Amino acid sequence: MPFVTVKDGTQLYYEDWGKGRPVVLLCSATMNSRMWEFQAPYLAERGLRCILPDRRGFGRSDRPWDGYGYDTLADDLASLIDHLGLREVTVVGYAMGGGEAVRYLARHGSDRVSRLALVCATTPYLLRGPDNPDGIDPAVLDQIAAAMTADRARYMSDIAVPFFGGPEASARSLTVSPQLVDWMTGQALDSSLRATVEITRTLFTEDLREDVRGVGVPTLIVHGDSDPSAPLDLCARRTAALVPDSELVVYEGAAHGLFATHADRLSAQLLEFAKG
Repeated sequence: MPFVTVKDGTQLYYEDWGKGRPVVLLCSATMNSRMWEFQAPYLAERGLRCILPDRRGFGRSDRPWDGYGYDTLADDLASLIDHLGLREVTVVGYAMGGGEAVRYLARHGSDRVSRLALVCATTPYLLRGPDNPDGIDPAVLDQIAAAMTADRARYMSDIAVPFFGGPEASARSLTVSPQLVDWMTGQALDSSLRATVEITRTLFTEDLREDVRGVGVPTLIVHGDSDPSAPLDLCARRTAALVPDSELVVYEGAAHGLFATHADRLSAQLLEFAKG
């Protein structure tokens, strides 16, 4: 199986499918590269080379105790891009993957990256503070960390319905099958508890506003207007306002899991954007 060894010795697993212009697909916070079940085959079959890494701590990658801040995650991405000798890359960052992508650009520049797609991204900054009064109450992070630590399986199961359907959804109202929900929940558990809690802490507490302001490549921002995890106004609209060369596309009625609920639309949009 393909692995890249990064500078602290951690081995990261990745898939490498297809030929053509490279697209690196970064997954959401607690999932792994299998979440791209719908998009990656579609893109690879249509002339793109899809690189799908498992973030440290998740999936088939090593699970070290440390290294879950954006700086290390961005350096992990740089090691993968350098290892494969990629150029003219389209980076697709989903949810937390968007944070990794913009921190990569801030730390390593855009010499190897030609385009950026942010899908349901949690940029630029989630946590409430004096200069971010509309952010999420810090107490929410403590509650999430406690729930994960007490019973991670139950926590992941409890958030699955709003993840795919939005805050008002019920299991019966979902447009995806119960089997797919169970499969995706299982992915979120295919990790270490330490990685899951620390990644969540990074997601909430690291401020990416300056990183986002520095993005200098064409950027597509895709977001659902019913996303409970990364609210549209707090995340996508503010990100779009900070990135000079960006386009915001809002999916009406979509929640956080639109890679599955709106798979065909997202796949076609990413293909068009990556091919330029």
